[in-house]
Amino acid sequence: MRAVIQRVRGALVEVAGERVGEIGRGLAVLIGVTHEDSEDDAVWIARKIAELRIIADDEGRMNRSLVDTGEAALIVSQFTLFADTRSGRRPGFTGAALPSVAEPLVTSVIISLRSLGIPVATGRFGADMTINLVADGPVTILLDSAERPGKDGLRGAPLGAGKDARGTATA
Repeated sequence: MRAVIQRVRGALVEVAGERVGEIGRGLAVLIGVTHEDSEDDAVWIARKIAELRIIADDEGRMNRSLVDTGEAALIVSQFTLFADTRSGRRPGFTGAALPSVAEPLVTSVIISLRSLGIPVATGRFGADMTINLVADGPVTILLDSAERPGKDGLRGAPLGAGKDARGTATA
């Protein structure tokens, strides 16, 4: 499971001109699900989103989390986070989980966040959405549950860490 987390001063998502989710200060999060993901990945991603200390404290240091501040998360599913761009000019999306697999796991992220006391707004799964946000910082963090301790995934190396998408060392 991948998440792109952006600290925002405000964000909203619309479907066909209808506002379906909106937050003030907090984190806008795009979530992508792949075939190997499980409930454990959803819980791990949710806890990371809730507890990442990327919100400024009174001294301007990134020292606080959503748990600390009570700020909200806007969660939007995003299958294109698993785009394969290794060949050609058109990305492939076979790395993304089917909607029947992805939707329950995105829902698990949302439920887990709410169980941690985080206010959550959402997009609409599978819909063509428009997202408007005001970035704060900007602060943008990439998470991949394959990198979590104890998980041995092919995506285990951070981007640019000397390995290709299959985990093979590169020059």
